[in-house]
Order: sequence, then structure tokens, then C-alpha cells
Amino acid sequence: MALTNRPRTIRGYSTAAGTGTLAALLLVAVCGSPAYVGWVQDHTDPNGAGGWFLRLLAWPAWRLHSDDPSQSVLAADLRAILLVILAGVLLYLLPAARVARVPGSASQFFSGWAAYALAGGLTALVAALFGPGGSLLAAFQAASTGVSYGFFAGWIIGLASLGGRA
Repeated sequence: MALTNRPRTIRGYSTAAGTGTLAALLLVAVCGSPAYVGWVQDHTDPNGAGGWFLRLLAWPAWRLHSDDPSQSVLAADLRAILLVILAGVLLYLLPAARVARVPGSASQFFSGWAAYALAGGLTALVAALFGPGGSLLAAFQAASTGVSYGFFAGWIIGLASLGGRA
């Protein structure tokens, strides 16, 4: 029998990284869907705080088909795919809850929130650099939008991370 530092999963329990990744997947799947994006554009006021927040949640929008024939669906959906992947990786790599002086739910919450903010910024940066017509200035501007999205939506991932073990 091999000895590992990896915690065993107990039936009914999952890791904080797993629950946070599942929440990120659901958030991107629901709020990035074409139905939600269309609804939020038609029914919210961009000048109000609530409308602004609901529109921000639609940032990782994905499409089932591309309107531009020179662009594949994968290129159009790169931001949504990368966001979920990077969120999962960063949730796993940020061990704040395991190494905190006082382990508890606060460090787990902030670790999940920070991982999602960082994932949003990195996703926007990479998607803008490798997307069609990418430039360094456009990548930096996109990264600020991605970090804003991650900051304002990351508390949802932080709360979901509380549902799992560290």
C-alpha cells in the first residue's frame, strides 16, 4: 500500500477544488449561455448596479455556432473553456485553506474567490492574445475586464468552495 499526502474522498464529501470547479462550470454554462446573454441584453439597464452586475455575469459568453466563417466555434468559445479549466487548476493549486494558521472557512472562501479572480484575468489575457487579431494592448485591456468579472463573480465560487473539504 502506497502512502500519499492526498486526502481520501469520503462518500458524500468532495474537495473544495471540486465543488468550486463545478460551480464555475455551472456559472459559465448558465450565465454564458446564448439564452441568458440575449435576455440580459434585452431586459436589464446597463446604467443601474443590478443590470451592470447581471451583464457582467454574461462575460464568458459561449456560442453553439460562429457567425464569422473565418472563426471556428472553438476560437469563439475559448474564453468560456479556459475559464473553467483555469479555475479548476487554480482552485487545486491555491492551498490557502490547508496551510492557513487558523484553518477554517474564511481562508477556504477567500482562496476560492481569489482563484476565480485570477482565472478570469488569465483567461482574458490568453484568449485576447491568441484570439483573432490579438495585440498586447488588447490583451491587457481584456485582462482588466476578466479580473473585474472574477472579482465580482468570484464570491459565488468562494461560497461553493465551502461545500468541500480543503
